[in-house]
Amino acid sequence: MLSDLLAGYAIDAFEPYAIWVTVGIVGALLLAGLIVYLTAKNIFAKYVKTAALSFFIYALVLGIALMIMEITKHYDAEYLDDNYVSKDIIPYVFVPILITLFLTLAGTFTMFVLSKTKPELIKKAGMITGIVCAVALVATIVLIALFYSGNIVGDGYYNGSDAIVDEETGEVLYTAGQWDLNSAVLYVFAAVIIVLAVATALIIDRKDKSVFDTRCLAFGGISIALSFTLSYIKLWEMPQGGAITLASMLPITIFAYIYGAKKGLLIGLVYGVLQAVQDPFIVHPAQFLLDYPIAFALTGFAGCLKNVNVFENLPQLKFAVSALIGATLRFISHVLSGVFAFGAYAKDARASNLLAYSLAYNSFVFIDIAIVLVAGVILFSSKSFVRETEKLSPKTF
Repeated sequence: MLSDLLAGYAIDAFEPYAIWVTVGIVGALLLAGLIVYLTAKNIFAKYVKTAALSFFIYALVLGIALMIMEITKHYDAEYLDDNYVSKDIIPYVFVPILITLFLTLAGTFTMFVLSKTKPELIKKAGMITGIVCAVALVATIVLIALFYSGNIVGDGYYNGSDAIVDEETGEVLYTAGQWDLNSAVLYVFAAVIIVLAVATALIIDRKDKSVFDTRCLAFGGISIALSFTLSYIKLWEMPQGGAITLASMLPITIFAYIYGAKKGLLIGLVYGVLQAVQDPFIVHPAQFLLDYPIAFALTGFAGCLKNVNVFENLPQLKFAVSALIGATLRFISHVLSGVFAFGAYAKDARASNLLAYSLAYNSFVFIDIAIVLVAGVILFSSKSFVRETEKLSPKTF
């Protein structure tokens, strides 16, 4: 019991300090980069690489520490009971995700070392890493599906009456129309969005014949890990799920921008599954799809302008427009989930229009992406950074 309390206190006390320390480190790196750029441009490219690697290592250590504390905290029986979560969330959700994350990071680190020592083994190592990570991911998704299919309980709050009635007099005090959890519509919207997203991504990147090679896999793993870590640095947390973070979507967005919508869609989906580990807010399997895998997969459409000849001389603007497209599609997915699964909250807030309530609530996505846009524009203002992204970008045929 004492260890549970200490673990809960540790993460609650540590997170605020982690936010400000991380903000300070980012600020210091940007300031140092500006000084280097103005005084010694010849070493700026080297500085960017060193700074990025250093921050990745820091973020990785921080993310693992936060995640371990989060898992330990969720062993607290009182916490699980207060949040209507079964203790099975540990072996079915947290542990598989942690193992998958570790395997991805270990594989990425191994390939990085081999690229410097034995480059001839890179292809084989990449294939093995890809297979291992793919198996781990599939197993994780299956376990998460099993957990939520057996632990989503209809307690009447999300699928009850659409009116508020005075218990003593029986008088109808408030009604907002039909707000109950609409299972059929949720499944239809989830299925339609999946089909449209995949078909659109394939059409957009129809000329791209490149595959997930070693370099792409490594960059994808790093992007997921870094975004997942930054997602713990929450500047503002919404009451019914969602948060404004310290540019957590920036790595995923940059990956999609470089590699295109197809690969961006897949990396975003993996990241969306990982997001379910952070205080999962799930009341229905289809709502889980709309708020997690689908919503974050749609951010992969930040790569939809990759092969479009617009704003070629303004990479900052091209990135900003691309990121905004991905964020808007993510926003739409959250809004649909809010309308058909979380109408109960609109009823509690006395909102007369479910769509308006969901649009307003989920608008936090644009504040979150605004931070990404500022950071991304700064990065893409560097010619050295743009050259590095062009080196990573696969050729189309």
